[in-house]
Amino acid sequence: MAEITATLVKQLRDKTDAGMMDCKKALQETGGDLEKATDWLRQKGMMKAASKTTRVAAEGVVDAYIHMGGKIGVLVEVNIETDFAAKNEKFRQLVHDIALQIAAANPSCVRREEVDPRHLEREKEILRAQLKEQGKPEAMWDKILQGKLEKFYKETCLLEQVFIKDEKGEKTVQQLVTEAVATIGENISVRRFARFVLGEGIEKKTADLAAEVAAMTAQK
Repeated sequence: MAEITATLVKQLRDKTDAGMMDCKKALQETGGDLEKATDWLRQKGMMKAASKTTRVAAEGVVDAYIHMGGKIGVLVEVNIETDFAAKNEKFRQLVHDIALQIAAANPSCVRREEVDPRHLEREKEILRAQLKEQGKPEAMWDKILQGKLEKFYKETCLLEQVFIKDEKGEKTVQQLVTEAVATIGENISVRRFARFVLGEGIEKKTADLAAEVAAMTAQK
């Protein structure tokens, strides 16, 4: 099996115009064979979907999902090209599944380009400190960091997270969206989301103290 390098992934992307993550998945599934990977992408309809990614998607829906009896709430906007397609049952199911994903997996952003540079630099500093503490040779840090950052992106970026309904734990949210593009025939884009957790950010001790003061006042 050939090593799945960034160069190999780029070659497949240049050849097929499919997404980077889809190209990587195709190469993993076919042992790094470019021709077989190209056929794999065609069979999955991902090359067809890739050709639609440059088309403007300005219609769509904003969906809401409330979980755990009102403990977690999600708002997500997913765009598609036409209002007609926005009413498609498969598109609506996709949007609902994405809302479920956000509620369950708690991503911080939609895609890696949206990660706050300050947050990313702080993450790198923590990882470097860990490598130093572990006694890893400094010459290896960059390579190790690259792998750890990829894991970080997969955990924090919505489109790179593993889809929670995938029993095999292999399909990403981006692949879920790409499959929907191929099926529906229009470009689809996850634009933004907001996730709310009841009580998040409230200083519990302050709240408890206020309750105690209120109770004492009531007794007087």
